Amino acid sequence: MEEIAVRFDHVSMEFPGVLANDDISLSIRKGEVFALVGENGAGKSTLMHLLYGMHTPTNGEIWVKGERLTEYSPKAAIQRGIGMVHQHFMLVPSFSVAQNVVMSKEPRKFKLFYDWKAAEEKTRALSQEYGLSVDPSAIVGELSVGLQQRVEILKALYRGAELLILDEPTAVLTPQETTELFSVIRRVVREKGMTVILITHKLYEVKAISDRVGIMRKGRLIAVKDTASVTERELASLMVGRPVLYEELERSGQPGEIRLAAKDLTVYDNRGLTAVKKLSLSLRAGEILGIAAIEGNGQSELLEALTGLRSCASGSIGICGQQAANCTPGEIRAMGLAHIPEDRLATGVSKDASVAENLLVGRHKAPEFRGALGYQKQSSIARYAEGLFEKFDIRGAGIAVSAGSLSGGNLQKVVVARECSFDTPVLIISQPTRGVDVGAIEFIHKQIMDKRNEGTAILLCSADLDEVFRLSDRIITLYEGEITGEFTPNTIEKEELGYYMTGNRRKEAGAHEAITH
Repeated sequence: MEEIAVRFDHVSMEFPGVLANDDISLSIRKGEVFALVGENGAGKSTLMHLLYGMHTPTNGEIWVKGERLTEYSPKAAIQRGIGMVHQHFMLVPSFSVAQNVVMSKEPRKFKLFYDWKAAEEKTRALSQEYGLSVDPSAIVGELSVGLQQRVEILKALYRGAELLILDEPTAVLTPQETTELFSVIRRVVREKGMTVILITHKLYEVKAISDRVGIMRKGRLIAVKDTASVTERELASLMVGRPVLYEELERSGQPGEIRLAAKDLTVYDNRGLTAVKKLSLSLRAGEILGIAAIEGNGQSELLEALTGLRSCASGSIGICGQQAANCTPGEIRAMGLAHIPEDRLATGVSKDASVAENLLVGRHKAPEFRGALGYQKQSSIARYAEGLFEKFDIRGAGIAVSAGSLSGGNLQKVVVARECSFDTPVLIISQPTRGVDVGAIEFIHKQIMDKRNEGTAILLCSADLDEVFRLSDRIITLYEGEITGEFTPNTIEKEELGYYMTGNRRKEAGAHEAITH
């Protein structure tokens, strides 16, 4: 008889105005990889937060290893052998890897003094045991996102996790890092007998790694399937309640005049090292230029320089004929540039402000929203925000709640809705569908293509190569801050593009000059 690691028995979770989980009964077996899928706001993360003790169920019971839970807190969950790696990492950037791993359970000398050497030795031994290679002495804030995720997993393992919950673990990973993560998951399940619960929107990952999959919709568990017996398309249809076709996006018109140009641009990173090296590119009206690069190769610094979030060491930037290098974000927005940033929490939204206030950013001084003596017209703001809330299918308790109460995918929809509502000649987009469900991806892609067909010049950066290929008219590859190649999607395969992304191949100097200058 199969051993049950976790059982949810008629579990419901209700927040003010929202029934997040509705009468869910589910058993998860010991030693399996169980995937949990559903649209944004379907209740996946809430259900796992209950298991991890972050909330107490409104109704129902949760059983772990045959024992009914009576105390709900992360501390109690950790003591039961449950670990959770959250979508947004819970690390101290200024601490070392070892300090983060052993935090709250530090090794001591004479039961009194922090044993730094033991902390590093324990972290190193654990990383070697599980194949999670990372330097214990490295400062976490200086690590790539993929390495930071390893630190989070090591934290859970150090605390004795037998059941590991991974919430959107590949949303910020490159394809190579995803492959490495899946190798770790297989190892801990096969060799250590652990149970892994994976929350994801990427259905090909469900097929690649999981044994069974649970599908949630509007707070309810719709079905549980053996992964081998269901297709990606069937999963997508179960998630959204309708067929999801991913039909070819309609393109119209030809590229027009140059709207954005960079010449000999050099940009430094936070450590003062060169991240972008004498890079030149141009972007025309009515086209999408995609950037394909492995994380940490200068793409983030490039976009920050183009949008005024980072200063340029040398070179020039032109937006619609105006010099934009080292201008402020406000000045650059006034030149006609909208921006969907890479990190929605750091630069995309204010979590404490309401959804309506976040949707209004950039328009808050517009006459239609200002009354006598400068007071805001709340009724006009509400109508405008409600329109975007409905059009972009943002799921939540309404426009008056704080943005921080929304799921990650719905926060992304808020940013996309706001920036796509501007009638700007240039739109810079980074990771537009990170953490977004399959139905919303289909919708956001159409919004981007509509903007392109209307004549907007779009610079797109995404870690998802399928997304880059699907949307782009041209693709450039970056390696160590330099352009290594330029292609059209129909002239190169994704696997071959990877060689240019890793610097193993480069087009001859000047190969892209005719297009970019």
